[in-house]
Amino acid sequence: MRKKHSYEDRLKYMKMLEAGYSVSYIHEHYGIGDGLLKSLWIKYQQEGPSALVKKTYIRANGAFKERIVRDIEENFITLHKASVKYDVSTTRLSAWLRMARENGYTALYEYKKPGRPPKDMGRPKKKKPEEMTELELLRYENERLRAENALLKKVRALVEEREARLRETGRKPSKN
Repeated sequence: MRKKHSYEDRLKYMKMLEAGYSVSYIHEHYGIGDGLLKSLWIKYQQEGPSALVKKTYIRANGAFKERIVRDIEENFITLHKASVKYDVSTTRLSAWLRMARENGYTALYEYKKPGRPPKDMGRPKKKKPEEMTELELLRYENERLRAENALLKKVRALVEEREARLRETGRKPSKN
Protein backbone atom coordinates (compact mmCIF):
# COMPACT_ATOMS: atom_id res chain seq x y z
CA MET A 1 0.00 0.00 0.00
CA ARG A 2 1.26 3.43 -0.85
CA LYS A 3 1.69 5.88 1.96
CA LYS A 4 0.53 9.45 1.55
CA HIS A 5 3.05 11.98 2.77
CA SER A 6 1.72 15.23 4.17
CA TYR A 7 3.34 18.62 3.73
CA GLU A 8 4.87 18.33 7.21
CA ASP A 9 6.35 14.92 6.37
CA ARG A 10 7.85 16.23 3.14
CA LEU A 11 9.33 19.23 4.92
CA LYS A 12 10.87 16.88 7.51
CA TYR A 13 12.45 14.83 4.71
CA MET A 14 13.97 17.96 3.16
CA LYS A 15 15.41 19.02 6.53
CA MET A 16 16.92 15.54 6.88
CA LEU A 17 18.49 15.81 3.41
CA GLU A 18 19.91 19.21 4.38
CA ALA A 19 21.32 17.64 7.55
CA GLY A 20 23.19 15.05 5.47
CA TYR A 21 20.93 11.99 5.50
CA SER A 22 20.96 10.01 2.24
CA VAL A 23 17.97 9.56 -0.07
CA SER A 24 18.15 5.79 0.38
CA TYR A 25 18.05 6.12 4.19
CA ILE A 26 14.90 8.26 4.08
CA HIS A 27 13.38 5.97 1.46
CA GLU A 28 13.94 2.86 3.58
CA HIS A 29 12.88 4.33 6.93
CA TYR A 30 9.90 6.47 5.91
CA GLY A 31 8.57 4.66 2.83
CA ILE A 32 8.71 7.58 0.41
CA GLY A 33 9.73 6.65 -3.13
CA ASP A 34 13.28 7.61 -3.98
CA GLY A 35 12.18 9.08 -7.34
CA LEU A 36 9.63 11.28 -5.62
CA LEU A 37 12.14 12.26 -2.99
CA LYS A 38 14.72 13.28 -5.61
CA SER A 39 12.12 15.33 -7.49
CA LEU A 40 10.97 17.02 -4.29
CA TRP A 41 14.60 17.76 -3.37
CA ILE A 42 15.26 19.45 -6.72
CA LYS A 43 12.05 21.48 -6.42
CA TYR A 44 12.82 22.35 -2.81
CA GLN A 45 16.27 23.65 -3.73
CA GLN A 46 14.81 25.83 -6.50
CA GLU A 47 11.58 27.10 -4.95
CA GLY A 48 11.82 26.46 -1.23
CA PRO A 49 9.10 25.02 1.03
CA SER A 50 6.27 26.07 -1.32
CA ALA A 51 7.43 23.39 -3.78
CA LEU A 52 6.39 20.67 -1.31
CA VAL A 53 2.68 21.47 -1.55
CA LYS A 54 0.86 18.79 -3.54
CA LYS A 55 -0.18 19.97 -6.99
CA THR A 56 -3.42 19.30 -8.78
CA TYR A 57 -3.42 16.78 -11.60
CA ILE A 58 -3.04 18.04 -15.13
CA ARG A 59 -4.66 16.61 -18.24
CA ALA A 60 -1.85 16.58 -20.78
CA ASN A 61 -2.74 16.84 -24.46
CA GLY A 62 -0.63 15.43 -27.28
CA ALA A 63 1.20 18.67 -28.05
CA PHE A 64 2.27 19.09 -24.43
CA LYS A 65 3.51 15.49 -24.28
CA GLU A 66 5.43 15.89 -27.54
CA ARG A 67 7.07 19.13 -26.37
CA ILE A 68 8.26 17.45 -23.17
CA VAL A 69 9.55 14.31 -24.94
CA ARG A 70 11.37 16.37 -27.56
CA ASP A 71 12.93 18.54 -24.85
CA ILE A 72 14.17 15.45 -22.98
CA GLU A 73 15.60 13.81 -26.09
CA GLU A 74 17.08 16.88 -27.77
CA ASN A 75 18.55 18.57 -24.68
CA PHE A 76 19.43 15.34 -22.80
CA ILE A 77 17.49 16.37 -19.69
CA THR A 78 17.13 13.76 -16.95
CA LEU A 79 13.67 12.54 -16.04
CA HIS A 80 13.88 14.14 -12.60
CA LYS A 81 14.76 17.56 -14.00
CA ALA A 82 12.05 17.30 -16.64
CA SER A 83 9.62 16.23 -13.93
CA VAL A 84 10.42 19.36 -11.94
CA LYS A 85 10.40 21.62 -14.99
CA TYR A 86 7.03 20.47 -16.36
CA ASP A 87 5.44 19.34 -13.08
CA VAL A 88 4.76 15.81 -14.34
CA SER A 89 5.68 12.56 -12.58
CA THR A 90 8.74 10.65 -13.73
CA THR A 91 6.60 7.56 -14.24
CA ARG A 92 4.39 9.42 -16.71
CA LEU A 93 7.42 10.86 -18.47
CA SER A 94 9.05 7.48 -18.89
CA ALA A 95 5.79 6.06 -20.30
CA TRP A 96 5.55 8.91 -22.82
CA LEU A 97 9.19 8.43 -23.81
CA ARG A 98 8.63 4.72 -24.35
CA MET A 99 5.51 5.41 -26.43
CA ALA A 100 7.32 7.94 -28.59
CA ARG A 101 10.33 5.68 -29.12
CA GLU A 102 8.27 2.61 -30.00
CA ASN A 103 5.43 4.13 -32.03
CA GLY A 104 6.57 7.65 -32.95
CA TYR A 105 5.31 11.01 -31.77
CA THR A 106 1.82 10.43 -33.17
CA ALA A 107 1.23 7.84 -30.43
CA LEU A 108 1.33 10.67 -27.88
CA TYR A 109 -1.78 12.23 -29.44
CA GLU A 110 -3.89 9.09 -29.10
CA TYR A 111 -5.68 8.81 -25.79
CA LYS A 112 -6.31 5.29 -24.60
CA LYS A 113 -8.30 4.93 -21.42
CA PRO A 114 -6.26 2.90 -18.91
CA GLY A 115 -7.50 -0.41 -17.60
CA ARG A 116 -9.52 -3.26 -18.96
CA PRO A 117 -12.14 -2.41 -21.58
CA PRO A 118 -15.73 -2.77 -20.36
CA LYS A 119 -17.64 -5.92 -21.26
CA ASP A 120 -21.15 -5.88 -22.64
CA MET A 121 -22.64 -7.76 -19.76
CA GLY A 122 -26.06 -7.80 -18.27
CA ARG A 123 -29.50 -7.68 -19.68
CA PRO A 124 -30.21 -5.46 -22.68
CA LYS A 125 -32.32 -2.40 -21.91
CA LYS A 126 -36.04 -2.89 -22.26
CA LYS A 127 -37.85 -1.07 -25.01
CA LYS A 128 -41.20 0.55 -24.48
CA PRO A 129 -44.12 -1.18 -26.24
CA GLU A 130 -44.47 1.81 -28.59
CA GLU A 131 -40.87 1.34 -29.77
CA MET A 132 -41.19 -2.42 -30.45
CA THR A 133 -42.07 -4.02 -33.74
CA GLU A 134 -44.98 -6.48 -33.88
CA LEU A 135 -42.57 -9.45 -33.91
CA GLU A 136 -40.72 -8.11 -30.86
CA LEU A 137 -44.03 -7.60 -29.02
CA LEU A 138 -45.10 -11.18 -29.74
CA ARG A 139 -41.73 -12.56 -28.60
CA TYR A 140 -41.88 -10.47 -25.42
CA GLU A 141 -45.41 -11.69 -24.61
CA ASN A 142 -44.40 -15.29 -25.38
CA GLU A 143 -41.44 -15.03 -23.01
CA ARG A 144 -43.64 -13.52 -20.30
CA LEU A 145 -46.23 -16.31 -20.66
CA ARG A 146 -43.52 -19.00 -20.48
CA ALA A 147 -42.22 -17.46 -17.26
CA GLU A 148 -45.74 -17.32 -15.84
CA ASN A 149 -46.34 -20.99 -16.74
CA ALA A 150 -43.07 -22.02 -15.11
CA LEU A 151 -44.01 -20.15 -11.95
CA LEU A 152 -47.46 -21.77 -11.80
CA LYS A 153 -45.92 -25.22 -12.27
CA LYS A 154 -43.53 -24.60 -9.38
CA VAL A 155 -46.37 -23.41 -7.14
CA ARG A 156 -48.48 -26.48 -8.04
CA ALA A 157 -45.53 -28.78 -7.30
CA LEU A 158 -44.97 -27.12 -3.92
CA VAL A 159 -48.67 -27.42 -3.01
CA GLU A 160 -48.77 -31.10 -4.03
CA GLU A 161 -45.60 -31.79 -2.02
CA ARG A 162 -47.10 -30.12 1.03
CA GLU A 163 -50.35 -32.09 0.69
CA ALA A 164 -48.41 -35.35 0.36
CA ARG A 165 -46.48 -34.58 3.55
CA LEU A 166 -49.70 -33.81 5.40
CA ARG A 167 -51.34 -37.08 4.19
CA GLU A 168 -48.32 -39.04 5.45
CA THR A 169 -48.73 -37.59 8.94
CA GLY A 170 -52.46 -38.30 8.93
CA ARG A 171 -53.67 -34.75 8.61
CA LYS A 172 -56.09 -33.49 6.07
CA PRO A 173 -54.89 -30.83 3.60
CA SER A 174 -56.46 -27.40 3.91
CA LYS A 175 -59.09 -26.19 1.49
CA ASN A 176 -57.08 -23.03 0.64
